[in-house]
Amino acid sequence: MYDPSMRVLTVLELLGSRGRVSGTELAAELEVSVRTVQRYVARLQDLGIPVTSTRGPGGSYRLRPGFRLPPLMFGTEEALAVALGLDALTQLGLGAVAPATAGVKAKLERVLPESVRAHVDALRGVLELEKPRWVVEADTATLTKLATAVHTCRRVRFGYTARDGTASERVVEPLGVMQHEGRWFVAGHCALRRALRLFRVDRVGSALLLSETFRRPEGFEMAAFLYSTIAFAPAPWRVEVWLALTPEEAEARWSHAKAVLEPEADGTRLRCGVTDLDAFAVSLLYLGCRLVVREPHELRDAFCAVARRAQAAAAGST
Repeated sequence: MYDPSMRVLTVLELLGSRGRVSGTELAAELEVSVRTVQRYVARLQDLGIPVTSTRGPGGSYRLRPGFRLPPLMFGTEEALAVALGLDALTQLGLGAVAPATAGVKAKLERVLPESVRAHVDALRGVLELEKPRWVVEADTATLTKLATAVHTCRRVRFGYTARDGTASERVVEPLGVMQHEGRWFVAGHCALRRALRLFRVDRVGSALLLSETFRRPEGFEMAAFLYSTIAFAPAPWRVEVWLALTPEEAEARWSHAKAVLEPEADGTRLRCGVTDLDAFAVSLLYLGCRLVVREPHELRDAFCAVARRAQAAAAGST
């Protein structure tokens, strides 16, 4: 929890970043009463900060137009959060922003008091960040353009290289950008395929924002679309299994991005694409529940093969 002086500075930061904020919003943000917010604002005014207010319904606080905030002031936890966030950018496939990261770190060090800087450096020295095994770097400029297109609902044209190396030019209405298991993805309606498609950002080249806009469809959820698309990525086997688990239990034990999970008859139906039936059978056994194989029948053969290997291992034979 912040001490009162840090809460006053937080009010100043919120007013500077949001422009106009109601007392109710500030109270909710700081987890204090509206009356306490009024005291914080009065303290800022006593310090010469030009905070103005409007009363009545829709009343709010704001800084006088043209007022410039003083240099940033960080507490130890805030400075550590910023420093670790900068260190972790490479884990998100954004290593290309390293020069900008170095600049931000230099600015952070300049504004930190010596005691805070020393404490943060000491903590960073004992907190080790390991880069995930599977991280595919994404071009920051391309990612920025795609995110801008999503935000502004503008079409974007880009070159795309498919899994098999086939190159094509796409015009897409982008609906979301998401990082998943070391890769960045963008989803949107593709004019070439006339359907929703998922694209890997590291395979996108020469992205160009177009002037044409589009209307975002209601109810689209980026995470749900990505998970269902990946679950049914091209694979030699399509699997459907019923699990004696509630949907909540199934979701806790099985990754969303590996299958589509749907409630069915006091259990859960699992559907996905699979490349290795034996490995998939072993994964299902780890769930520790009763299950029924719907398709393919080859999955039953895979369970038999796994059982034979397990019996041989238990008997100590080779």
